[in-house]
Amino acid sequence: RQFMKTQTNNRVCEFRLKLSSYANLYFIKRALKLEAALKKKPKVLCIEMIGDGEIPADTALLIRSILLQRPPGTELVTHARSSLQGGSVLVWLLGDRRFIRDDARVFFKHNPLADEDPVEVYAGLGAAAPKYKDSYSCVDPEDADYVRVLELINEFLPVREFAGRVVTVEVLREFGLVNSQHVDSFLANAFSKRNENAVPA
Repeated sequence: RQFMKTQTNNRVCEFRLKLSSYANLYFIKRALKLEAALKKKPKVLCIEMIGDGEIPADTALLIRSILLQRPPGTELVTHARSSLQGGSVLVWLLGDRRFIRDDARVFFKHNPLADEDPVEVYAGLGAAAPKYKDSYSCVDPEDADYVRVLELINEFLPVREFAGRVVTVEVLREFGLVNSQHVDSFLANAFSKRNENAVPA
C-alpha cells in the first residue's frame, strides 16, 4: 500500500498516518519517513489521519519534534478523517491549518499521574525519600509522556475541562481550531498557484 504521495515538483506532499491500535513500530517508521519527506522541503505538507486507534504518547512527541524542525517555508496541514484520541489529538493540533470530518470527535484521558507526588515520579525534583510502593504501583514511563502530551494539548484546549469528555467539532470551531474551507479545496488552490507560477517549457 502506498502511504505517501509526493508531487514531482515538491510543492505539495500528502502524508498518511493510519491510526491503528498496537502499532508502535508502524508509527516509528512513519515518523522517520515524515522526517525524510520534510527534507524535500515541500511547500505544503498535508498529514491525513484515519483509523480508530491512536498515536502513542512518546511517538506523538517524536512527531512533534520532527514537525517543529520543518523548513520555514513549509505549511503544515492536518486532516483528520476519523475521530482522534490521545497523542493523535496533539499531532492534529500542530497543523497551521486543521481540517476534521464534521461528525468526528476528539478525546483525551485525564492526567494519569494526577494523584502521584511529583518528587516520587520525576528524578531530580527533590531529595525526599520515596515512599514504599509495591510492584503493582510503579510509575509507567508512558504515563509521564502522556502527561507531557496533555500539557501541549492544553496550549490549544483547556485540558482540565475537557479531559475524559468527548469534544465535538462544534466545540473545536468555537476555539478557532478548525478551518472552514475543505481540505480538497485548499490543496486544489495550492496546485493552481503552482501552475500559475510555473515557467513555460
